[in-house]
Amino acid sequence: MGREAPLIFLIAGEPSGDLIASRLMAALKRRTENRVRFAGVGGPLMADEGLESLFPYGELSLMGVLEIVPHVPRMLRRIRATARTARRLRPAAFVSIDVPEFALRVARRLKGAGFPLIHYVAPTVWAYRPGRAAKIARYLDHVLCLFPFEPPYFEAEGLDASFVGHPLIEEPIADADGPGFRRRHGIAPTQPVIAVLPGSRASELRRHEHAFGETVRTLGRLIEGLRVLVPTLPQNRATVAAQTAAWGAPVTVIEGKAEKYAAFAASDVALTASGMATLELALAGVPMVVCYRANPVTAAIAWRIVKVPHVAMPNIIAERRAAPEFLQQGCTPQRLVPALEELMQNPDRRRDQIESFAEIAVRLGRGGPPPSERAAEVVLRLIGAGAGPGHRRAAD
Repeated sequence: MGREAPLIFLIAGEPSGDLIASRLMAALKRRTENRVRFAGVGGPLMADEGLESLFPYGELSLMGVLEIVPHVPRMLRRIRATARTARRLRPAAFVSIDVPEFALRVARRLKGAGFPLIHYVAPTVWAYRPGRAAKIARYLDHVLCLFPFEPPYFEAEGLDASFVGHPLIEEPIADADGPGFRRRHGIAPTQPVIAVLPGSRASELRRHEHAFGETVRTLGRLIEGLRVLVPTLPQNRATVAAQTAAWGAPVTVIEGKAEKYAAFAASDVALTASGMATLELALAGVPMVVCYRANPVTAAIAWRIVKVPHVAMPNIIAERRAAPEFLQQGCTPQRLVPALEELMQNPDRRRDQIESFAEIAVRLGRGGPPPSERAAEVVLRLIGAGAGPGHRRAAD
């Protein structure tokens, strides 16, 4: 790779992308014995690994929302300036992590610049807008995919893609101490426990309030000694505390990633809104019931454009209904209570889900090299192969 340490130009936005990128940076440093440099846009975790961001990465969170309209001129300037900087620095590779509305616009401007253009966290072309695969194949050189079924969608358009595994595999989910959590919170070893996750957005908390509240109230009457654990974010704690105060069963509201994983390990079952929590619960081996209520207009549009038979990611990965789903009008206490009661009282149903989740964990990369290491290997192979626009070469 030459005498000078290679420069990797990175773009990441929001905390999730910052975490994925920081792990990639750490893996690249390990594999090159610290003979690697970084430039681009990122957050505090990337800064800890040696990146000096071109501008505050929080600006990228505006992309894709209605509030973006007043900020369009500034965003366009950021896109142009970022692309100009990347061309001037001539990195060994360009790696964008998620934030496609910004990152892919930068990548498109870098087509033909002479270094490989790599995108990490593939656009969900398998769920909707499949034509995006053909569009990004015109300028990207490689896509790093989180799910094992994704690469064929891009390879069919002539764009090389590698499955590297899901970043949740690198989280200490499976190592969490459930018995210790129970002891800390005064929960007996055999006491029934349910984890309840109504969502992280204010709109989700509002739309799920009635169904989740009535479901827990009913379960509290049916299942003696039921304890309820509700992981939440600091900004949502007051809302969640107010909502759960009337649930009728003892509720413990939890903050922090470590406590959340410990709560999962201490739980018998979970009631969760569809989202990232379903994957976390699956990796923790917690049987679950999944539901979701979206804005009716949003839901009507989604039914028209979404091409997958399931909503919950564990079910999509398993290619079957591993966990029951109750959506829109089906997200009612009358449907949720029997499903949860059966899951808590039927060992065969619990075992079926747990076995399915163990298979899902393997499909997501558990038992193999960490996803960040796999991603770093692909990036270094592309650099070593001298890949660039118009020179596609398989990296795995």
